[in-house]
Amino acid sequence: MNQLTDSDRRLLTVLQTDSRISNQELAERAGMSASACWRRVRALEEAGIIAAYPVVLDAEKAGLSFSAIVHITLTRHDASHVETFIARIVERPEVLECLATTGEADYHLRVVCRDKDAYNAFLDTFLFRLPGIAHVRTNLVLKEVKLETRLPV
Repeated sequence: MNQLTDSDRRLLTVLQTDSRISNQELAERAGMSASACWRRVRALEEAGIIAAYPVVLDAEKAGLSFSAIVHITLTRHDASHVETFIARIVERPEVLECLATTGEADYHLRVVCRDKDAYNAFLDTFLFRLPGIAHVRTNLVLKEVKLETRLPV
């Protein structure tokens, strides 16, 4: 799949809003036949454009009221430190996102926890024990103004 068609974009837009929609309804909204819709969605899945059909939870209601953006600077970009850092970070359920960035920090994490005690435990028993970490700065999230999972296809 080299390029997305207008039909693909319509399908993806609808699916990002409601992935539980029936194939028949999806086809109607996208303006195509049900069989063509089904084939196109399967092709998008096989191409990896549709990576998953996740459920989006309300963190507060799920008991995860602490949210932070964590800025991490490594001591040096020693390959073993970077590999260890990445391997360990991807294992942690508290870390929702890990972005390698330019600028002052090397990595930015979005972390959610039950409360500040759970976050302190995350820092003390995990993050501060990783090799090669020079600096950790935490910004507390006071309010989520916009939290979006849908891409503007």
